[in-house]
Amino acid sequence: MYKVKKAVIVFLITLAVIACNQSTDLTYTEDIAPILYKNCTSCHRSGGAAPFSLTTYAQVNRKKNTILGVTQSGLMPPWPADRNYSHFIGERYLTDAAKQKIKDWIEGGAPEGDTSLLPELPQYDTYSYIGKPDTTVWFDSILISGNSRDKFFIATLPITLSEKKYVRAMEFLPNENNLVHHMNGRLLNYEPDKKASILNGQRILNLEVAESEYVTQFNALQLTNDDGTRPSQINSAVNYLPGVQAQLYPEGIGGFTMNKKSILIADDIHFGPIPQDKWDHSRVNIFFSNTPPKRPINEVMLGTNGASKIIPPLLIPPGKITKHASFLKIPEDISILTINPHMHLLGKSFKAYALTPSQDTIRLISIPKWDFMWQYFYTFPKMLKIPAGSVVYVEAEFDNTAENQNNPYNPPQEIRERYEFGGAGMRTTDEMLQFIITWLPYQEGDEDVSLKVE
Repeated sequence: MYKVKKAVIVFLITLAVIACNQSTDLTYTEDIAPILYKNCTSCHRSGGAAPFSLTTYAQVNRKKNTILGVTQSGLMPPWPADRNYSHFIGERYLTDAAKQKIKDWIEGGAPEGDTSLLPELPQYDTYSYIGKPDTTVWFDSILISGNSRDKFFIATLPITLSEKKYVRAMEFLPNENNLVHHMNGRLLNYEPDKKASILNGQRILNLEVAESEYVTQFNALQLTNDDGTRPSQINSAVNYLPGVQAQLYPEGIGGFTMNKKSILIADDIHFGPIPQDKWDHSRVNIFFSNTPPKRPINEVMLGTNGASKIIPPLLIPPGKITKHASFLKIPEDISILTINPHMHLLGKSFKAYALTPSQDTIRLISIPKWDFMWQYFYTFPKMLKIPAGSVVYVEAEFDNTAENQNNPYNPPQEIRERYEFGGAGMRTTDEMLQFIITWLPYQEGDEDVSLKVE
């Protein structure tokens, strides 16, 4: 009899525990799936940029503890910029209400709910995110070694056209999104009489080659004109980060001319660690325009390789946290479209703002906790006017201590800008401080022009 009573008590306790763990009216189908579809599945899907999919209840349930941790900490969705400082198109964040729903649902047992109420999963085009391209060109395949290290390459893509064309946008897409962390691309335009062939150079440079081999291998890319001069260059012709769409501005804004002969340089292309060898075969979609750019975009860069010095010079002693700045006076009224802060593994914080002649502060961006893994080209919702005579200031901190988990050296070593053949080294173990601004000469009414393209 005692054993029967004991069994009944254990059974009742078990029911109580189950009831306690499922004490929520929230369900996956009605409450959680809409949040994930809106904020997560563009990357967390089959063929997406993230390492695992979150498009089904079973997948979400398996990862619920991970989801709880990264959403409550703010690690995901990834958006390093401080939204209390400035705002941009495509901000990735969960509202406090959404975070609370996820927390309550998981702690309440993560029930699935009525499957008939599950909303339709968004449809994702794996071949383009911004429309049907006019043409697609392919980089040579790159073998990515399966180990615990990040890999950095320079990859070149010769492009031959039947005639000079106007380009509205370029879009970079890896064949497997979760292989590529980011890519920065610039376009070299060659005049017919200065470059006999754009096909002779090597296509790939591993940025981890030995110092003694680097210059030789870079020269083997054969990027200069035949007489050794440099061709004209379109900076930031295409850039890529997982989950970030290619930049497409409203009609009449942006774009550039592409000559019959050009080379697109993926400089640099960053592959994250993978467990086994894989091949990447990335492509570039090109969207042409029938008319020349009415308002072609200009670009200015502060700091490393840029138009302004770093003060004090970027030398970071081991075991130290250092502060550096850079500033540039704006000679004319301009309208800013996008900004791109850039540092490497020692980056700790970043802030940029403009001070007008009347001493008003125009906030540009603040990143209190720098994250090397997420470096966006941030687009303002509307063009941002910066009056003539304003000074753009950049302030940054670098952490070269052992406490910095991203420090590439253990124990820490002295880190500085490393210059070679006229520019700073691009390797991830080098360090940089850059701030790139894309801008137009100001026109009346620019402040009211939306940069969001539906």
